[in-house]
Amino acid sequence: MPILHAVQSALGHVPKDAVPLIAAELNLSRAEVHGVLTFYHYFRKDPPGRHVVHVCRAEACQSVGAVALEAHAKKSLGIDFHQTTADGAISLEPVYCLGNCALGPSLMIDDRLQGRMSPQRFDALVARARAQS
Repeated sequence: MPILHAVQSALGHVPKDAVPLIAAELNLSRAEVHGVLTFYHYFRKDPPGRHVVHVCRAEACQSVGAVALEAHAKKSLGIDFHQTTADGAISLEPVYCLGNCALGPSLMIDDRLQGRMSPQRFDALVARARAQS
């Protein structure tokens, strides 16, 4: 796990070509390394977009509108979770708690936590992120 985290930290994802190298160095099968990569949703097999949006899916956020926010985000961006927009600007990821329960629904764009998120605020944040790219 620490090696996979280090590779993803350095490259933004764990490239498919790295799997046999990691497996050989750890004396594991490719299947074992692949199994870890696919079991843990945190690991990316493809490079992320220039900006990553994590939408909270915990119960507290769901109770105050996260489901509608999630649907809006997917429709607005034209992608599903674990995907990146065609222009490479935005990746959309689920997260199961951001620790911002009192201000839900919450999301994090890059490293900035945002609370009381509405579809309108989401659209404004994404537009701002795209303008910065």
